[in-house]
Amino acid sequence: MPIDPQARAVLEAIARAEAEGRPRTETLEPDAARDLYLETRAAVTPEAPDVAHCEDAQVPGPGGEIPVRYYRPAGSMAGQNLPVLVYYHGGGWVFGDLDSHDVVCRGLANAGRFAVCSVDYRMGPEDKFPAAVEDAKAVVDWLAAGAGGRAVDASRLAVGGDSAGGNLAAVVALLAREKGPAIAYQALIYPATSMLRDTPSHAEFGEDHLLTSAMQIWCQNHYLRGPEDKTDWRASPLLAEDLTGLAPAYVLTAGFDPLRDEAKAYAERLRAAGVSTTYRCFEGQIHGFITMGKVIDAANEAIAETAGQVAAALV
Repeated sequence: MPIDPQARAVLEAIARAEAEGRPRTETLEPDAARDLYLETRAAVTPEAPDVAHCEDAQVPGPGGEIPVRYYRPAGSMAGQNLPVLVYYHGGGWVFGDLDSHDVVCRGLANAGRFAVCSVDYRMGPEDKFPAAVEDAKAVVDWLAAGAGGRAVDASRLAVGGDSAGGNLAAVVALLAREKGPAIAYQALIYPATSMLRDTPSHAEFGEDHLLTSAMQIWCQNHYLRGPEDKTDWRASPLLAEDLTGLAPAYVLTAGFDPLRDEAKAYAERLRAAGVSTTYRCFEGQIHGFITMGKVIDAANEAIAETAGQVAAALV
């Protein structure tokens, strides 16, 4: 299948901007890369849909307070106990925040009729691996312990995220299998599952497809403490020895994404381990497309489909 024309238009716009002097992410210091990421969001991000409730809060964590944003879907009642999806944003463990994925989280909440708790976990290089993992797990524990009095049903708890956030969701599901709480579902959107970057899709799409090989190396260098962390399953869940007993999963990939093959391999390993797994490849799409609903129609389809998969598991 050829690349989607809307995705191609995004790549062409990026190429024009770089030809006109916009720096590439991997040439910047982290703070400048974060600013650039947020500056470019407006061109591709749709208007934020209304929800019934949106609240910023702080969750106790091992490294201090963890900022979260809590959403309740449009039409829900204030005291109604809702299932909840814990969502981890993408951004290479270096950039992205509650605002960069606000529209995605609102869309998931409204389409799925569940609450969403978006997590602003610690990132590199200020806080190296496994700080993000620790924060990701701490928020799940907090929700299971009562969510500070918020009306959520901790027996219907899912984790999800995109890219780096999909990586964290997969790792939290593995941690929760051993230590609790019970995870009912995991929604992994083009997740990074291996730091080794050794699949054919990395070679095929590592340049001119948004997520470049150079950017991935830049992100890894800022996130990991050293090369030895690449083979730690908390950084590379595909390398975990045993995937049995994990929560059912939905794994979404994009056809022109360097991460496609490692995400598919994770889905295949889940199935081989007896985990109920739904795999979907948006064949014509590129990495990062779900945040681009203003210019890529398939983003809205992907959000609705993801929400439907989560909701069906949490009924």
